[in-house]
Amino acid sequence: MNDVLGIIFSNVHDSVIGELTAHRCMGSIPVAGRYRLIDFALSSFVNSGIQDVGVITKSNFQSLMDHLGTGREWDLSRKRGGLVILPPYGRAETGVYRGRVEALQGIMQYIKKGSQPYVLACDCDFVANIDYTGFIKDHMASGADITVMYKSMDVSRLNDQDLSVFAVNERDQVCDMLINPHVTGVQNVYMNTFIMSTSLLERVVGDCYSRNQFSFDKDVLQSGLRRMHIVGREFTGYYDRYATLQGYFANNMSMLKAETRAELFPKESPIYTKIRDESPVRYGLDAQAHDSFIADGCIIEGLVENSILFRGVTVSKGASIRNCILMQGTAVGAGARLDYVIADKNVTVRDTRTLMGFHTYPVFISKGSVV
Repeated sequence: MNDVLGIIFSNVHDSVIGELTAHRCMGSIPVAGRYRLIDFALSSFVNSGIQDVGVITKSNFQSLMDHLGTGREWDLSRKRGGLVILPPYGRAETGVYRGRVEALQGIMQYIKKGSQPYVLACDCDFVANIDYTGFIKDHMASGADITVMYKSMDVSRLNDQDLSVFAVNERDQVCDMLINPHVTGVQNVYMNTFIMSTSLLERVVGDCYSRNQFSFDKDVLQSGLRRMHIVGREFTGYYDRYATLQGYFANNMSMLKAETRAELFPKESPIYTKIRDESPVRYGLDAQAHDSFIADGCIIEGLVENSILFRGVTVSKGASIRNCILMQGTAVGAGARLDYVIADKNVTVRDTRTLMGFHTYPVFISKGSVV
């Protein structure tokens, strides 16, 4: 896998969950009590043997840089190669990119400097544990110009603002592609993951850039179906993409199920994240906790049930937390009652407050708010 350069787009889908990306990029969205979304894409690359990874940023990427650091937790802290964070304005003549084509054009010098003959690129708006080994080998053996990854799934619940679907024939060749279509039911959903040769990538990106074309889906894949050999490979494992706040809540709640965790976090293919050395959870004499993720550094003196608590959350005596996601540093006062609530970082809920949502419409409290 030393022949493959990994590229991750960290900002492409920021607009779809504006509540969570107001102060961070998509890749920095907290997940499952201790992870960030980018951990799943980055760990999948590392577990597949890819040793050089570039992360393309655009805006609100301070927390992403703090999380990734030098890449030590992913064994990507190296003198040559390893993890590289690629900010916008990488060249004097480029501005903030409008799509993947312009983003790739802006880092083309980095891609060519890497000297790998293949480039594997993906977004980080999903939760999945993907072994790319077979995907890469199939591409090298097939002679395809581009190989794309898709998931056969029901699109009715996605409500996705950035959705592409494929039609694949019996030879696994992509024969049609629809972008943001009005379709329902089970479709072959493009996972925004592709592999192609570096030389072809340089050629098609340069060609699109010279024509002021910036959409990779429309101007490279869709328009190239008749003149390029594009192959689709189906991913059959657990996969969920974040397109709405309701979807974010439902996916995190599903991780409380043992079968979901078994698919996402197998021992032989772990999901790595930044390690923070904090004290263990402290439970008071009257504390109760059931069916929940509670991260280190939390102080629990009330009731926590069917919830996910990130690091440093405080639940005071007499408080009741049910079906909630409370992010780092949230403090819940005595006697407060929360049900179906998503609280961003450093939220304060004062004593005796009551907030109640529903599983299809959770209440969201923005970062740093006082209720």
